[in-house]
Amino acid sequence: MINNLIELINSETIYLVANWGVIPFWLLLIFIPNHGLTNFLAQSIVAPLLLAICYTFFSYNLYLENNIFDGFELYSGLDGLYSMFANETLLLIFWLHFLAISLFAGAWIVRDSKRHLIPRILTIPSLILTYFTGPVGLMFYWFIRIFFAKKISFND
Repeated sequence: MINNLIELINSETIYLVANWGVIPFWLLLIFIPNHGLTNFLAQSIVAPLLLAICYTFFSYNLYLENNIFDGFELYSGLDGLYSMFANETLLLIFWLHFLAISLFAGAWIVRDSKRHLIPRILTIPSLILTYFTGPVGLMFYWFIRIFFAKKISFND
């Protein structure tokens, strides 16, 4: 039983589970942002914590396989980034990073839109864009927020 479970914990499975697994959190943020279930699951540490556990698992496995900084060429140019992402484990780690940060940004958008009384119908496109494009959705929301907050603020 445990061996079967361990065999299921691989890069492909985690990728699929993480990709499909964040969708319910996004749907909660889009359709029932004020519900207690959304507050508990999507606007708390629950989802980022689950993604962080996977992130840590793969980082630790990468460490066990070899020096974690072997192949870490993030700052050596696009060729270095390309070769770094050729490593399946590093690619998955960065994808989990993107999923966690985007979901965190989506939860912030929902909380901030409540605070500034921004209609939900206007936050939905921001959330969808944030899910697919990360920073573009956040920027889109910021322009909407300027109108409702009646100020330009870079730090609240």
